[in-house]
Amino acid sequence: MKKKIIIGITGASGIIYSIKLLEYLNLLPNIETHLIISYSARQILSLETKYTIKYLKSIANVFYDYRDTSASIASGSFITSGMIVLPCSIKTLSSIANSYSNTLIIRAADVILKENRKLILCVRESPIHIGHIDLMSKVIKMGAIVAPPIPHFYHKPKKIEDIIMYTIYRIIDLFGIDNLNNKSFLRWKGTKKDNF
Repeated sequence: MKKKIIIGITGASGIIYSIKLLEYLNLLPNIETHLIISYSARQILSLETKYTIKYLKSIANVFYDYRDTSASIASGSFITSGMIVLPCSIKTLSSIANSYSNTLIIRAADVILKENRKLILCVRESPIHIGHIDLMSKVIKMGAIVAPPIPHFYHKPKKIEDIIMYTIYRIIDLFGIDNLNNKSFLRWKGTKKDNF
């Protein structure tokens, strides 16, 4: 049986992360993706990339209108493995923290939380103030995982895509998807004492 994963893309910088996530998940036969793109994310898509909505729809299994709060994924009776919001804007974080379900992304995230399923929020903002920290603290207490898309460098990336993909692998890892056979995902093995 396929794992159904909801992917929410919101209007923060870094939409390339979500595109690469969708491309990667599209290659996995046991994953079914359910995609929602906010209005703001559509604008960011054209500002930051060469990709189109048509392309994103083509690499997702199911696509939803972000305004359709009566869609199947807006109900707890629709079984999913969880949801990833990438990138997650502060507006979206605030709405989720306060259960303000005015769009399908927020409603789907709220359902994931109430059903005790996995919700990963890749908050994309810097610097942050105490209000942002309070919102992150609130969603963590509600059961979400806050995983900002922070670059890693110990795998010695050679190009920007290497940095992006390492973050994607870490997010997928959090979701319980097996990356063990992925040779480009190097796990930390510690340091040798003679390096110091």
